[in-house]
Amino acid sequence: MKKYWIITLVIFISISTFSLHAQEKQVPFFEKNGTVALETTSMNELADTIAVLRHRRDDIVWSRVVYRIIDLRDKQNYQLYFPSTPNEKYRSLFRVILDAVVNDSLQAYDKVERDIQPLYTNVLDKDSLKSIFVSITNDTINKTTTKDQLIVKDPVTQELTVSKFLYPAYVKNQYKFLTQEIVFFDKHTSRLYSKIIGIAPLYGLTETNISLGDTKDVWSYLQSSVLCWFLFDELRPYLARQYVIPNGNETQRLTYDEFFAQRLYSSYLLGDSNMHNRMIVRYMNDPVKIKKEQDRIETELLNFEQDLWEY
Repeated sequence: MKKYWIITLVIFISISTFSLHAQEKQVPFFEKNGTVALETTSMNELADTIAVLRHRRDDIVWSRVVYRIIDLRDKQNYQLYFPSTPNEKYRSLFRVILDAVVNDSLQAYDKVERDIQPLYTNVLDKDSLKSIFVSITNDTINKTTTKDQLIVKDPVTQELTVSKFLYPAYVKNQYKFLTQEIVFFDKHTSRLYSKIIGIAPLYGLTETNISLGDTKDVWSYLQSSVLCWFLFDELRPYLARQYVIPNGNETQRLTYDEFFAQRLYSSYLLGDSNMHNRMIVRYMNDPVKIKKEQDRIETELLNFEQDLWEY
């Protein structure tokens, strides 16, 4: 009888000890100051938390490349723009990309001159980024031009950092992204898929755009606004580590990777791959005709999958 009491006591102590350790490791729902606790998981090279669906090349029987613009001024895209100033918990999409390329190993690819379509062949070194992310101020009275670099070199450590002084003013004019997206049909699953290949920040106050002045060359302005390109698959690990800022729900747990995967953002069509190798704004100037052409391409993409089946 005494032996059974000892065994019961040992089991009880073990359970109590395990419960105490579990409570110590458990992250509280609220912080001491009343705010919601936020826990992030750091990923390494061996992490297997990003879902990637691999398609066999032989199963892809149809594909089409389209280019879209994500305007952060659209209310649906506010979560990609805010917070304008990063804090301990949240960063904007642009700041996530900027920190990843400056402080980590994310590769930036040079844009193609006189074209908007990327090649992803010329990798930019970090020193080249200083001449890309630049704010240009044109003084028409004194006829002077001031160039301020967003990425600066620390005089002590000689490492590249983001200028805390220039960033708030720079990010106010960085409100658009250009995406290269491929829409394809997989005959194995009999489904139409959409995948972002690359993403590029668009910045209107470049030196070329300011020199254009009041000219109405929309294509030249758009082409010069492209700073550089990033492969979306290389960017995803950084997006998966960062939560988007909540929109009316402080308990929301949604990463940027999930935000893009669920297509919670809005965008409009810039053009597609065609035999003329031209975007819509290169051969159309009338906003009404541009909208009709955008609707035509969107309708073709929407009807493609439906036209595959007969009832």
